[in-house]
Amino acid sequence: MPNDWLIKNAELINEGRRFQADLRVRDGRIDKIAADITALPGEQVIDASGLWLLPGMIDDQVHFREPGLTQKADIAHESRACAAGGITSYMEMPNTRPPALDRETLEAKYSRAAEVSAVNYAFYMGASNDNLEAIKNLDPKAAPGVKVFMGASTGNMLVDDPEVLDGIFKHAPTPIITHCEDTPMIDALHQAAREKYGEAIPAREHPLIRSREACIKSTRLALELARRHDSRLHVLHISTADELALFEPGPLEGKRITAETCVHFLHFSSDDYERLGFLIKCNPAIKDAADRDAIVRALAEGRIDVLATDHAPHLLAEKEQVYDKAPSGLPLVQFALQAALQQVFAGHLSLERVVEAVSHAPATLFDVDRRGFLREGYAADLVLVDPRKPHRVTREEVLSKCAWSPFEGTRFDASIVSTFVNGQRVWDGRQIAPDVRGQRLQFDR
Repeated sequence: MPNDWLIKNAELINEGRRFQADLRVRDGRIDKIAADITALPGEQVIDASGLWLLPGMIDDQVHFREPGLTQKADIAHESRACAAGGITSYMEMPNTRPPALDRETLEAKYSRAAEVSAVNYAFYMGASNDNLEAIKNLDPKAAPGVKVFMGASTGNMLVDDPEVLDGIFKHAPTPIITHCEDTPMIDALHQAAREKYGEAIPAREHPLIRSREACIKSTRLALELARRHDSRLHVLHISTADELALFEPGPLEGKRITAETCVHFLHFSSDDYERLGFLIKCNPAIKDAADRDAIVRALAEGRIDVLATDHAPHLLAEKEQVYDKAPSGLPLVQFALQAALQQVFAGHLSLERVVEAVSHAPATLFDVDRRGFLREGYAADLVLVDPRKPHRVTREEVLSKCAWSPFEGTRFDASIVSTFVNGQRVWDGRQIAPDVRGQRLQFDR
C-alpha cells in the first residue's frame, strides 16, 4: 500500500534510549519495532542507515494567524513549514481575529484545519475578562488547554481582573497555559524609553522594556494562583534565569506546575539585537547570554519540561518599522528542530533529552492520545534526521507565508530528510506532498 513503510537500519531515539532497529508502518500506525523485520510484498522500504528516527515534534505554542490576519500567515502555509521542520503536530493560540473565546469560534478553526493542515492540529480556548462561563463549560477533550494572557496581548485577551483570574484557576477543566509579563511595569518602562529616544527606540532596549522583573512578577502570580487552587499550570516561553528557581527539576510525571521555553531563547541573546534588530523582537524578549545559558541548563535537568517555538510570523515590511510599530514575534517552525539539535552537537543537551522535551513531554502533559512516542500501536508521526548532512538556511526555502526567517545564513549540522504524519510521507527532504492532511489531536482525559 502507498502509505505502508518499512524503515530499516535506523537509530531510534525514544524514551531515554538510542538503539538500532527497524520500524514498520501500516494503516497510519507503528505496527512493529524489532531488530530485523523482513519486507512484505508491496511495502515501501527505506534504508535509514546512518539516520536518526525520532517521534515527530509536538509544538505546544504556535500562532498561525487564521482567521483575520492571513496576510501574515495561515494554516496551510505554516503547517507545511512545520512538516519541513519535523513538526508533526501543533497547538495553536487563540489570539486570532475573532479570538477563540467560545466553542463556536474554536470549532471553526478545527474545521478550517481539517481542510488545509498538512500536519496534526489542536486549538486552545482563550481567556478574557468576559468569558469565564465559556471556560467553565469547555469540554476538556475539545482543546489542549485554556490560554491566559497575564501580560500584554492583542485584542480582548488581557486578563487583568483578579476575580476572573481566580475563577479561571479554580474552574478550568483543562491545563491552564499562561503568558506571564506584568503590563503596568512594561507600560512604565516603555514610556520612559519614549521620553529618552522618541520614536527611535533601539532594538537593544526591548529586553529592558519587556523586563525580567515584569516576567518574574507575573510568573509568581500564576504560580500562587495555581497552588491556591491546585490547578494544572503550564507556564510558556520562560526567558530569564531568574524564573528558573520557581520550578522543580526532574521528570514531568507528577508535576502540577510545568514550564516551557522556546528555541529562540536557546539560540539568540541580547548580543544579536545589533545584527538582527526587530527581526528578533518578541514577547517575552530575548535576554542576555547568561539567561540563554541558564535556560539550556534548566532544560537539561528537567526544570524546564517542554521545548517549543512560539512561532509568530509578521511581514518583513512590518518588522522594518520603528520600535512602536514593529510587531513582536518570529517565524520559527521550519528550522526549530534543527536549532534544538544544535544543542546536541554543541554538547549542551543529550539527544534523548531533546526528544523528551519536544515530543514525549508535550504528549504527556496534554494527554495527547497515542502520539509523541515510538511505540507499537501509536500514530506513525515520524522524523528521519541525517546528522551528517549540514544545512545552511536560505530565504528562498522558507515555506512560511511571511517568507523570511531569523535563521537565514545559519549553518545547522543536521538535516530533516523525511517527515511522516499518520504514516503518510509529507516531506521527503525536498518538497511537501500536497495532498497530505493531518488529523485533529485527541486528548485522553
